Amino acid sequence: MDQVEAQEADQEESFSLFNQDEPFINVEGFWDIRGGVRTQNDPYEDQFSLGETRLQIGLQKDIGPVAINIVSDFLYDPIALNQHVDLQTGNGWVDLREANIAFSPLDFMDIKFGRQILTWGTGDLIFINDLFPKDWQAFFIGRDLEYLKAPSDALKSSFFSDYGNLDFIYTPWFNADRSITGERVTYWNPMLNSLAGRNAIIESERPDEGEYALRLYKTIAGNELALYGYYGFWKSPLGFDVNTGLANYPKMRSLGASIRRPVWKGIANFEAGYYDSYEQGSGTNPFIPNSEARFLLGYEQEIVKNFSIGVQYYVEWMQDYNGYVSGQEDIGQMVTRDEVRHVLTNRLTLLTHQQNVTWSLFTFFSPSDVDAYFRPSVAYKATDEWLLELGGNFFVGREEYTFFGQFVNNNNVYAAIRYSF
Repeated sequence: MDQVEAQEADQEESFSLFNQDEPFINVEGFWDIRGGVRTQNDPYEDQFSLGETRLQIGLQKDIGPVAINIVSDFLYDPIALNQHVDLQTGNGWVDLREANIAFSPLDFMDIKFGRQILTWGTGDLIFINDLFPKDWQAFFIGRDLEYLKAPSDALKSSFFSDYGNLDFIYTPWFNADRSITGERVTYWNPMLNSLAGRNAIIESERPDEGEYALRLYKTIAGNELALYGYYGFWKSPLGFDVNTGLANYPKMRSLGASIRRPVWKGIANFEAGYYDSYEQGSGTNPFIPNSEARFLLGYEQEIVKNFSIGVQYYVEWMQDYNGYVSGQEDIGQMVTRDEVRHVLTNRLTLLTHQQNVTWSLFTFFSPSDVDAYFRPSVAYKATDEWLLELGGNFFVGREEYTFFGQFVNNNNVYAAIRYSF
C-alpha cells in the first residue's frame, strides 16, 4: 500500500498546476534612464530629442501546459506632446509590450494569443516580408533597438511537420507602424512642399479591419528557405483622403520568399517581396501608393576574432512610375521619387575588454537618393546588471525630400544607463 500511495502522490505532483520547486511567478525587467539632444537647431521640434526614465516589468507563469506572459513599460517622458495613454501608438505613461498566453493543443501545433512582438525575414534593419508594426520614432531618437519592434494584438498558430513548418498570424484589428508624425521628428510634408514638425502633425484614420500573415519555412541541406504572404494594409499612412483631410492606410497584399545559408566563412541571405497596392486608382492616383517590388541581398562574417562586418544591397522598384509622375503633375506636386531606389548598408561590430564593450556603426547609404544615415554607438557592460551606452543618429542628404534627407534636422546624440534584474 505504501508503494501505491507513493506512486499516486508522484502522479498528483506531476499533474499539479503549480511547480513547488519554482517561484510562484517569474519576474524580470530593467530600469532605463535615457536622454538625447539635437546637434543643431530645429525650428519645428524641441532641442531635446529624448528624455525619459522607463521601468519594464516582465511577469511569466506556467500553469500546467499554459504559459502566461506579461511585459509592460512604465515611463515618464516630459518631451512627449501627448501624455494620454494609447496602447496602439505607445503614447502615455504605460506601454504594454506583451500580454499573451501560449499552449500546444496538439503535438504538432503551438498557439500564442494576445499582445506579442512578431518578426520574421532575413534583413538587418531592412524589412521586406516582415510586415509587423515598427516604431520608427523610437528608432530615430535613440531608444533601445528592441523598441523598433512594436507589439501586435494577434493570434499566432504554428504547425510543424517533416515536410515543412507553417506560421499563420491573424490580427483582428489593424496594427499600424508607430510612424513619423512630426511630434518628435521633423519630416518632409508634400502638402507644404517643405520640412515640417510640430507645426503640421500628421493626423490619420486607421482601418477597423484585420490583417493576415503567413510563413511556410523549411531548412534543406543547410538552406533556410521561406515563403511569405500578407493581406492587409500599408503599415504607414502613405495615402490621403481629400474629403476628410486625413492620411490613411491603403489596402495592400504581398507575396515573398527568402533564403539564408552559409557561404564561404559567413552567412548570406536573399529576400524578395512584391507589394500589391490594389485599391482602385493605385499607380496614377497621387493619394494611393504605387505597387512595388523589393529585393535584398546580404552577407555577414566575422573577419577576425571579435570583429564582424555585415553588408546589404536593397532595392525598391516602383511598378507604374509613369503613372506616379503623371499623378504628381496633375496635382502640381514635385516628383520626389525615382523609379528604382538603391540602398547599401554596412554594419561594423567590435567587441573589446573581454567582450564587455561593444563598438558599433550601422550605415545606410542611398546612391540614388544621395543621402545617408549613420548609427554609431558604444555600450559598456559594467556588471551583469549595469549597462552604459552612448550613441547617435546622423542624417545627410542632397535634397530635403529624400527618405533620409528629410531628417537632416534630427541629428542627435544620446546617453543611457540601464539596470537589469
